[in-house]
Amino acid sequence: MTELFTVVPPSEAFRTFTGAFEPLHEAETIQVRLAAGRVLARDVRAAEPLPGFTRATMDGYAVRSRDTVGASESSPAYLRLAGEVRMGVMALGRVEPGEAPRIHTGAMLPEGADAVVMMEETTLTGEDVEVLCPVAPGESVFKAGEDAAAGSVVLQAGKRLRAADIGALCALGVVQVEVACRPRIAVLSTGDEVVPPEAALLEGQIRDVNGQTVATLIADAGGLPVPGGIVRDDEAALEAALRAALAGADGLVLSAGSSVSSRDLTARVVERLGRPGILVHGVALWPGKPTVLAVCDGKPVVGLPGNPTSALVVAWRFVRPLVRYLAGERVAQDGFDAISVEAILTQNISSRTGREDYFPASLERADDGSLRATPIYAKSSGIVSLARADALVLVPLDHAGLPAGARVRVVEL
Repeated sequence: MTELFTVVPPSEAFRTFTGAFEPLHEAETIQVRLAAGRVLARDVRAAEPLPGFTRATMDGYAVRSRDTVGASESSPAYLRLAGEVRMGVMALGRVEPGEAPRIHTGAMLPEGADAVVMMEETTLTGEDVEVLCPVAPGESVFKAGEDAAAGSVVLQAGKRLRAADIGALCALGVVQVEVACRPRIAVLSTGDEVVPPEAALLEGQIRDVNGQTVATLIADAGGLPVPGGIVRDDEAALEAALRAALAGADGLVLSAGSSVSSRDLTARVVERLGRPGILVHGVALWPGKPTVLAVCDGKPVVGLPGNPTSALVVAWRFVRPLVRYLAGERVAQDGFDAISVEAILTQNISSRTGREDYFPASLERADDGSLRATPIYAKSSGIVSLARADALVLVPLDHAGLPAGARVRVVEL
């Protein structure tokens, strides 16, 4: 099986991969205060209008807008001060023609009023309020139900909850919410040369980098990494370890050793774990070409390259959106789930057409406010060089490199 794989564009590979298994449908109910970063399992509807009453959005005077028509600094509209609307209580009484009660931000707009004149646009003279400009109906007013109508869908299933979403739920009195269970992803490293991070190295050995970096990425994506340890390059031992890991998880990610033979071993074993087996073996991605994407009896399996930079780029490109997809989160069909920004490249980048390339880069804000990206050239076996990078510069499939000064897409690591 050595290097006999067919190289597939990353977007096509992800569509093929996720088309062969279904998202998880397990959910749990948790307290809203613990729900940040979780994915909604059900739509959330507003049980009541928000806001529940029409209120002022500025300090000023509640008025009938028609009473302010034609008002100006040279010819103010004169209204009679009619008391004050207190905060946190129901507004009593009705604003009659020619009246203007004092009102504070957030206070309930009294009946009869349809706008608020900002304090800065008025002058108080004794019991008269001089209005120095006209206001339109609804000006400086937040109407009942304007933020959310009763019965409307406020947050849709598949949404990852952010701070603003938590705030919206609290505003609606929602204290518990149904969220998708975190996907459990088994993480294993393979290779005779790989030892745990705490081990004292013998000659020819390397510490396991990929196990923890990939587990960290899975956790950041909302999954639960299940450590599977390190497995030696022995076919029977590897198959037993992978079967046990997959039985106790919703998916599996393993990094192969650095040699071609160890990658072949990984592919042979994965192919036997269940149907349909390997869907993609080789992706038009650099670094990360020898990637394996498989589905074994309904569970996704990702085989990463052994080199740390390659493994992390592939995990970023495939494992992160995989975790989100399993949780029922809305994910782009091509799997590209990163928020990219535009930067100006400071150096030439050499590349090849026909593959999606990612170059680690440092980012710096120039005096003119533009973002500058400077490539950090390092071999795929280096992890410290990648740790020094702020982002990845994307070179699209149809580009043979990029010149200095080009506007490029960069994505944060």
